[in-house]
Amino acid sequence: MAFEDYPKPVVKRLPLGRSRRRLSFEKRLRMWLYLLGLPILVLCIVLLIEHDANWPSVVIAAIAILCAWALTVSLLIEQIVRPMQTLANVVAALREDDYSFRARGARRNDALGDLALEVNALAGMLQSQRTGALEAMALLQRVMASMESPVLAFDPEGRLLMLNAAGERAFGKTSAKALGRSATDLQLAHLLTIEDGELVLLRPSATQPKMQTDRWVVKRSYFRLRGVQHTLLMLSDVSKALREEERLAWERLIRVLGHEINNSLTPIKSIAGSLRGRLVQTESSADFERGLAVIENRAESLNRFLQAYRQLMGLPVPKLRQVSLAALVDRVVHLEARLGVTVIASPDVTVFVDPDQIEQALINLVRNAVEAALGPDATQTPCVQLQWAKAGDELIISIIDSGLGLTNAENLFVPFYTTKPEGTGVGLILAQQIAEAHSGSVRLSNRSDAQGCIAELRLAWASVPPA
Repeated sequence: MAFEDYPKPVVKRLPLGRSRRRLSFEKRLRMWLYLLGLPILVLCIVLLIEHDANWPSVVIAAIAILCAWALTVSLLIEQIVRPMQTLANVVAALREDDYSFRARGARRNDALGDLALEVNALAGMLQSQRTGALEAMALLQRVMASMESPVLAFDPEGRLLMLNAAGERAFGKTSAKALGRSATDLQLAHLLTIEDGELVLLRPSATQPKMQTDRWVVKRSYFRLRGVQHTLLMLSDVSKALREEERLAWERLIRVLGHEINNSLTPIKSIAGSLRGRLVQTESSADFERGLAVIENRAESLNRFLQAYRQLMGLPVPKLRQVSLAALVDRVVHLEARLGVTVIASPDVTVFVDPDQIEQALINLVRNAVEAALGPDATQTPCVQLQWAKAGDELIISIIDSGLGLTNAENLFVPFYTTKPEGTGVGLILAQQIAEAHSGSVRLSNRSDAQGCIAELRLAWASVPPA
């Protein structure tokens, strides 16, 4: 139900006062015109009698005068009533939002002509306003459809009146089924209690299992529709901005930690190596040599550990070119030797991306899927599938595994966070950064058909390079 379909309020009109029943305008006009003709008839009869006319002649003359006067009255009434009926029809059409009718006989220096001119001018003005309103509504609908922020409107009873395309995607609902229903039925009642500028989390639910946990800022405003106050809500996705702020904070932290730790690791590794070289080979020196070797190896491991995190700060600008997605996926799946990755047959497409970066992102996602499928707690036969499909303006590459699924989705893209004993917490955040550099995203969700997880790499799809 759109705004224009919203039921109009019932207007109760008060009576202006009691009035006795009387004749219609046409009957009263006809009666007065006939009464005005009586003096003429009487005068004619008197003149005929004074001129010694016989009674048959007087009667015939009176009948002729009456007929002529009746014809004159009919023509006069026609000239008066017909323009007024036309004006009434035009006004009735305006009341029904039909602005195509116009009154005839519109001219200046004429009472009815001036009225017809004003009615026609009013009809033209209302028609132009109607056209402007329709164009403005079409523009508003186009803007709403192209907005990336969900916009919702509720009436005072909490019924949903408007839901744009972004809102349909965010809440997993369609306007055809959602409009006119209450916020409680749609499980959106919590939005009506949120204060302006408050941060909310939209998490996956039973009806929206694939929805990603996102953070939104709610902007609340009010508007009046036919005199009744309604609520307008706009949700701004701040997940990407917050992730960028988190990434910058982690970069600063990694930069400081890397500098300080490297300043210590370098001399430790150097001193341990020098001591091993100067150690005199005796029976008691074996323990010292093993200890120094451990110190040197751990210093090297810590250095590699830091270098892995420095990848988060050194991601170069993508070098875009046209590549075959099928060929790129084929290279990725052949790099995984622990478990065969099944590529579900999908039509080959040409994408405009940085193949090295996208390949690295897919390697990280496939590696995570394989490790989840081969995990010690996995209860199903290890299986990893890869497929892709075009959805609107996006190309979605899906990696599906048979692992245990997600347990803590809120920390997936936090650096240093990992659920694997030997993990570094870099793979997912690096894949996310690569996707965002390509105006895309990485989404993870639990499977709805079976146990496991679905990792989606979403990219802006283009068969040719942008102009």
